[in-house]
Amino acid sequence: MIRKIITIDQEKCNGCGACAAACHEGAIGMVDGKAKLLREDYCDGLGDCLPACPTGAISFEEREAPAYDEAAVLAVKAVKERAMACGCPGTTVKQFGREKGTAMPDTSAPVSSQLSQWPVQIKLVPVNAPYFQGADLLIAADCTAYAYGDFHNRFIQGRITLVGCPKLDQVDYSEKLTAILQNNDIKSVTVTRMEVPCCGGLEHAVKEALRASGKLIPWRVVTISTDGRILSEM
Repeated sequence: MIRKIITIDQEKCNGCGACAAACHEGAIGMVDGKAKLLREDYCDGLGDCLPACPTGAISFEEREAPAYDEAAVLAVKAVKERAMACGCPGTTVKQFGREKGTAMPDTSAPVSSQLSQWPVQIKLVPVNAPYFQGADLLIAADCTAYAYGDFHNRFIQGRITLVGCPKLDQVDYSEKLTAILQNNDIKSVTVTRMEVPCCGGLEHAVKEALRASGKLIPWRVVTISTDGRILSEM
């Protein structure tokens, strides 16, 4: 049958996995670091994955494709819900083999906080707070500070810090971040995110805010693994 279905431009895809996380039907998966439409019969053609893609790699096309198999999709969802409480890869249970007492050898020396302002939640911070002027901005997925041991010294020190989780807050931060960038003299932006796909929403919001601000601001993205390693810096 001829119907509307998604197509993924492999050259534009950056492998963030945000579309796979947004696809409730499980039609999209990651193959060799790129998003792929794995099951055409699982794609309902509604496009929940489109706004999740930070590079615009996903679009619609009308072509010959199998009919949407709702019964099969529901069966797969039921299996996923049994295996994973909320169906999110970011909730996969892991345990890391760290020995007690090895995380901080010098337990007698207090570790100083490098946080220089309050509040830190993206939803709560005032758009025109005076500390934004001339600031190097850190926009962090809130799990990153727990995963990476030297987070304060490596990332928070010398920066104004904003934290959030698009999955838990269920909001698009791009409008708030755009206002912050437009109304203040921001010198640079550093984004720290976890490797899990749901963190793609934070990275996408920052990219949209930078574009909408109309300013050329240096920025980078640091991806941290769930066991506390820096996987990439772009």
